[in-house]
Amino acid sequence: MRKKLKILAAGDLHGSLDIARKLAEKGKREKVDLVVLAGDIFGYKKEDVEILEPFIEAKQKVVFVPGNCDFDEDLEKLRDGRNLHGRYVCYGDVGIAGIGNGNWKLWLEGEDFELISGVFSKMKSKKKILVSHLHAKGTRAELFGFEGWEGDDVLRYAVEKFNPDILISAHIHEAEGIEDVVGGTRVVQVGRSGSILEV
Repeated sequence: MRKKLKILAAGDLHGSLDIARKLAEKGKREKVDLVVLAGDIFGYKKEDVEILEPFIEAKQKVVFVPGNCDFDEDLEKLRDGRNLHGRYVCYGDVGIAGIGNGNWKLWLEGEDFELISGVFSKMKSKKKILVSHLHAKGTRAELFGFEGWEGDDVLRYAVEKFNPDILISAHIHEAEGIEDVVGGTRVVQVGRSGSILEV
């Protein structure tokens, strides 16, 4: 029988080391194999915060995608292969791909779709996860936030076309914990508390 990959998925830390420490502690308690951060890792204030340090100290593997509040100068500090934007990693028979939207970008474009398409054409994993900071158009996350926040149509199209097993998204803080389904894809909105997923 195959061993499932246990993931702690979270997002929208906004530079809070306190939140990062709580998540790392949750990861330890739950004995997760991997931590996935779905963007907005850094905050609005430009402070020199070692936001991944609690996970590294806990000897946890971490991957992430940038969100709209993550800027190139912040991500320069994290140039160690953990950034999934436009690439993928495999853990056993689970492939995890990412598409980010850093530098205050609030939508995806054609070139973002091409990145996702290129990654899924290479990934041969049995199980597939797509991680995005943004949420997909037509999902329940649109009902939350300031007067509702329309999801991304490029992301929706990518999910329908490539049919990952799971889409992990963040961005809409009030939608944390909400789940949905698009075709055969389980859609999970994550936030600062973190969600445990087994794949």
